[in-house]
Amino acid sequence: MVTEFITNQEIVLAARHNLNQGTWGYLSGGSESETTLRRNRLAFDSLAFRPRSLVDVSNIDTSAQILGHKLRLPLILAPIGSQQVFTPDGGVAATKAADQFGVLDTISSVTEPALEQIAEAAGNPKVYQLYIHGDWDWIKTMVSRVKDSGYEALCITVDTARPSRRDRTLLARWTPRANFLGSTNPNGHQVAGGRHGAYPSTVTWDTIARIKDLIDMPVMLKGIAIAEDAAKAIEHGVEYIWVSNHGGRQLDHGLGTMDFLPEIVEAVDGKADIFLDGGVQRGTDLLKAIALGAKAVAIGKLQCWGLAAGGTDGLVRALEILEDEVISSMGLIGVNSMEQLTPSYIAKAPLVTMPHEMSSWVNMPGDRVL
Repeated sequence: MVTEFITNQEIVLAARHNLNQGTWGYLSGGSESETTLRRNRLAFDSLAFRPRSLVDVSNIDTSAQILGHKLRLPLILAPIGSQQVFTPDGGVAATKAADQFGVLDTISSVTEPALEQIAEAAGNPKVYQLYIHGDWDWIKTMVSRVKDSGYEALCITVDTARPSRRDRTLLARWTPRANFLGSTNPNGHQVAGGRHGAYPSTVTWDTIARIKDLIDMPVMLKGIAIAEDAAKAIEHGVEYIWVSNHGGRQLDHGLGTMDFLPEIVEAVDGKADIFLDGGVQRGTDLLKAIALGAKAVAIGKLQCWGLAAGGTDGLVRALEILEDEVISSMGLIGVNSMEQLTPSYIAKAPLVTMPHEMSSWVNMPGDRVL
């Protein structure tokens, strides 16, 4: 029973038990030396709280308004490709968990089943994430399907111009079954030119401008990693800036997302909401990101560890545990709501634990599970 899990460490261990080596490496690993992946945790772990004492914290509100919806936490399920390798229901299992718990779900364009089936599975607010692996006619078809299915925003991933090299899956000789055919168009658009096709390498700011002119829904750009690109996104009328390095799974030897969040907040200057992913695993991670200017955080690995541990119920339980951590930490910091968190609650601090993909849980057997 997933209700028996009392820490997310237990959920991670259950997920490892249920997954083969290739699937585990795809979920838990990063690109090449996994330096970017580790820097995501390093950036979080190098920050400390400056708590306030003698504050009445008998009532704590963890909610946030995102896309006009009141969410239980300022949290988004990140778009994860090939979710069907973690649980048979794939993207349907994740969106049902988002609906039950009360957070926003972002559906990957390379997961199963097709976007229409996921949209029909639950009534929660949903965003559709798009890898551009087709020509302009394909883009127009995709946008039409997204709108017709009731999605509330379009999220375009912009940090996958070329496929990355992920040593864990290469060594395992394992490749995820990406849903290029099922999620691209009903007639099965043929993808050419490699894992993500030839098209991602040709996507530019002109492409974003054309898409903005085409659609009448909010646009998110996922994969913004420097202030200059955040400023360009604002110039192009982008409503949501998603600070991300793909969980350390694309460019290796990049900075952790929390390292470049402050410069992006400054560049955006309140003109768009900012989301952040990359190593978010504990309630304290969420609070640090909110304090430094993010509107919400997104979870990828933790989401799929929950799915692998117990499907929809496993993910709901992972979210419940994360919420418990948030409530406890807010009370100990001395705040009653997310709006009260500011950079004044954060300080730089020396590293204590060597960072890796599961260094958030210091009681993990053997330090980490490979």
